Amino acid sequence: MEWYYYLLVVLVGVFAGFLNTLAGSGSIISLAMLMFMGLPANVANGTNRIAILMQNIVGVSSFKKQKVFTFKEGIWLAVPAIVGSVIGASLAVEINEEMMEKTIGGLLVFLFFIVLYKPDAWVKGQAGLVRSKPSVWQIIIFFFIGLYGGFIQAGVGFFLLAGLVLGAGFDLVKANAIKVFIVLLYTPFAIGVFIMNGQIDYKIGFILAAGNMIGAYIAANFAVSWGAKFVRYILLAVIIFASLKFLGVYEMIGLI
Repeated sequence: MEWYYYLLVVLVGVFAGFLNTLAGSGSIISLAMLMFMGLPANVANGTNRIAILMQNIVGVSSFKKQKVFTFKEGIWLAVPAIVGSVIGASLAVEINEEMMEKTIGGLLVFLFFIVLYKPDAWVKGQAGLVRSKPSVWQIIIFFFIGLYGGFIQAGVGFFLLAGLVLGAGFDLVKANAIKVFIVLLYTPFAIGVFIMNGQIDYKIGFILAAGNMIGAYIAANFAVSWGAKFVRYILLAVIIFASLKFLGVYEMIGLI
């Protein structure tokens, strides 16, 4: 692989790590890039987890230094998410290549509408209004969020933020930090499943991780609100382009 491909991987990692740490959906971009580079969908899915793990180590460390949250606030919600992530990752490694591409394509279409309708707008409106104790419903909700995160990861940040704000009553700033903490805790378990099934490209994974870590550090320390609208437009364009590719639309009309 040419040297400029490695540079591209790092740059995409920076952007993905920034998005993942501030809100979510950065994995849409990194997954699309890995698959366009030729990695099988299952391997791209597993390889991306290396970057997610390293990115969230940096993100959690930065949030902790700023005293945004305590570990105790997130640990009880992380447990059902961990259980769900193992099951989700196990489902992901069993799906064949073609089915995984179609699944990712379908999820990207779904995520397009989530991004389009600005989920952060209604989440912000509820921040701090709900103050509930751990409940059976919260355990169930975070189990299924973990299931989704273990299966595909892309877009899980939106669901975690919604669950932490609407279901657990955290304000948006603290919810964002706890979101990163929960993903950090369940990711090693998901990685273990992909490792056992030989679905990780370690070289590309750690190169991507270098970029994700830089992006996470920037996002955790400098929340640049003026760039949010521009980033959202770029994200929507990437989702459209990637989803059409993975659903086989370009092949059907003879473009690729």
